[in-house]
Amino acid sequence: MTMSDDHYLEGQLLLAMPGIGDPRFERAVILLCQHSAEGAMGLIINRPFQRLSVAELLQQLEVEPGEEYEHTPVHAGGPVEPSRGFVVHSTEYEQPSTIRITDQISLTATLDILRDMASHRGPHRSLVALGYAGWAPGQLDKELTRHGWLSCPATEAIVFDAPLDQKWARAMSSIGIDVRMLSGEAGHA
Repeated sequence: MTMSDDHYLEGQLLLAMPGIGDPRFERAVILLCQHSAEGAMGLIINRPFQRLSVAELLQQLEVEPGEEYEHTPVHAGGPVEPSRGFVVHSTEYEQPSTIRITDQISLTATLDILRDMASHRGPHRSLVALGYAGWAPGQLDKELTRHGWLSCPATEAIVFDAPLDQKWARAMSSIGIDVRMLSGEAGHA
């Protein structure tokens, strides 16, 4: 099945349906950063990475962290390349390698953005993740037809403001779904 450009979900949030069948993605909210005929790449934005703070990550990278990052979690962005870092951030900050995902959300994957953040020259809003979720050409499209995922627009309110344990429910609510009505069990008539 070939998707036209208007069916690609770049800049959307993927929401795992209950009973998706893969514990790594149970109740996951994934910011879809790239989606094309070549495949898809996204970052899980509602899972902390093994109690690792941004301050601890900066120290490991020999960057002096600011106190404001002491309790800021690093997110487990996905199972692919878990040592590779990404920063999802507001769009006023830009480097040559920055990718604009939406009008309010960008992605940068360099050590320079972390240095800038530590020295108060970084983006106003940010989310740091290690690893990513990736799909081969056509793989995500097939998963979408099997009803494992829903999608909704990526908003700053969900990406940056919602507490981790509420992002999934808030994203579902943004498209009119009451999560109390969802079940992981398939119905049979």
